[in-house]
Amino acid sequence: MEIIDKRVDNGKAFDWGRTSENYAKYRDIYPEVFYEKIAERGLCVNGQKILDLGTGTGVLPRNMYKYGAKWTGADISDNQIEKAREMSKGTDIEYFVSPAEKLCFDDGAFDVITACQCFWYFDHEKIADKLYSWLRPGGRLLLLYMAWLPYEDNIAGESEKLVLRYNPGWTGAGETRHPIDIPECYNKYFELKYHEEYETKVHFTRESWNGRMKACRGVEASLTAEETAQWEKEHIALLKRIAPEEFDILHYAAMAELVRKA
Repeated sequence: MEIIDKRVDNGKAFDWGRTSENYAKYRDIYPEVFYEKIAERGLCVNGQKILDLGTGTGVLPRNMYKYGAKWTGADISDNQIEKAREMSKGTDIEYFVSPAEKLCFDDGAFDVITACQCFWYFDHEKIADKLYSWLRPGGRLLLLYMAWLPYEDNIAGESEKLVLRYNPGWTGAGETRHPIDIPECYNKYFELKYHEEYETKVHFTRESWNGRMKACRGVEASLTAEETAQWEKEHIALLKRIAPEEFDILHYAAMAELVRKA
């Protein structure tokens, strides 16, 4: 499904379904500590009912399934959900194709609602009260994020510059450490209970880093096939010049845990 959002990439259209193959192959990269920190908060564990919004290929439900929660995932892209179902065979994870704002669930259906790498896409004025109603009393809204640090990691920085040459309006560039921004409309329904920001290194090969960059919104999800192919050719050549065959990319991760008000 093609998305046009004036808040994102200056309104340039993008479609996650165009990159689902590479998304599934190259974007399941969160380190184990990312999941451990969630479980340490007592979230997404031991029979809790979890709704994962913007689930993509089901990265969060699939990797946290071992902690014993009952997962439901939803995403706007049918291609992403097709991949999620394929990669979740053997589990009881349930998936839906739908924008978050158009989902319908019973009041108090979930113990935790997660949104990983997708919170800024929501129409917050439309969805804040829905998230409140879908959570049981005392339920949690868990926001999660991880990004490379282009000003501190040369490989990430040079890769970003190449994306911007092809897609100068891409707003995914230039990330720095900061707490997750929570719009004011959530204050009526939720209270911030905990937040954390921490550094983590993610290991890549040249091939997997090229795939990770290709599967970002600024490349395959929004460029033409011809532009993507040319970008990839240049990116592979760039990595041969500046990167060893294997390397770590410096990232920061962030989480914000909000508790449903009574």
